[in-house]
Amino acid sequence: MGSVRVGVARSDPDGILAVPEVTLARDGTTLTRIAHLVAEYDARVVYVGMPLGLDGNQGRAAEVAREFAQQLAGILDIPVHLIDERLSTVSAQRSLHEAGKRTKESRAYVDQAAAVVILETALGRERADGTRAGQAVTV
Repeated sequence: MGSVRVGVARSDPDGILAVPEVTLARDGTTLTRIAHLVAEYDARVVYVGMPLGLDGNQGRAAEVAREFAQQLAGILDIPVHLIDERLSTVSAQRSLHEAGKRTKESRAYVDQAAAVVILETALGRERADGTRAGQAVTV
């Protein structure tokens, strides 16, 4: 989850395929817009990327992500989980570059692509052991 933009991805109803949905500007409407997407797609869980340092420590960005996730959990009737997003942006940028997108062209898509990477990680965990990935957020 970025401080300026939030990439949103969703899965198919069976939780197999993650696809990019939209990039939202972080502003006063972000939570409401996500709640509308949750309702529109009948989501069962929301995953929020937790930007940990490479050493696993939580900095200011992780605190902001946790606060955002808690706000979401307070307005949604479904579970919200924090997912380690280390290297998701790097992976997304690499994939976009390999697809022929230059960095300047891909800025609008990198947050969505990173959201796909995060969601794919969570879905893979669910398929592997049947449990929700990440850390449950409580309000």
